[in-house]
Amino acid sequence: MIGRVNHIAIAVPDLDAAVRRYREMLGASVSDVQELAEHGVRVVFVDAGNTKVELLEPLGEASPMASFLERNPDGGMHHICYEVADIKAAVRRLIDEGARVLGDGNPKTGAHGLPVVFLHPKDFDGTLIELEEVKPDFAPS
Repeated sequence: MIGRVNHIAIAVPDLDAAVRRYREMLGASVSDVQELAEHGVRVVFVDAGNTKVELLEPLGEASPMASFLERNPDGGMHHICYEVADIKAAVRRLIDEGARVLGDGNPKTGAHGLPVVFLHPKDFDGTLIELEEVKPDFAPS
């Protein structure tokens, strides 16, 4: 069901400082900042060649990311995102298998403009899992 790792997400207490460290110390290519009000975060993506690293900062004190940073003030790994071809089919299968889909179970639009859902970390060895629907690219014949 799952495809490749799309990104690994790291919560950071200061997004601008984290971007500077990734650019200046690691020489990384970092995207522009996006504000995702529906998810309560500000994000950037670091191009790691074979995948991406998402840096997340809370967008306001009501953000779920704010409570994560209260427990982990220095930041840390927040979730791992896997690609799926059909997110609705994946959700149905997971629910049938007893997994808990966070929220109302319906996909939301993620940072890439694609449907995403999150799976309860207690069902996956303490790791928050994001699934993102990605259609395979077809090369012209």
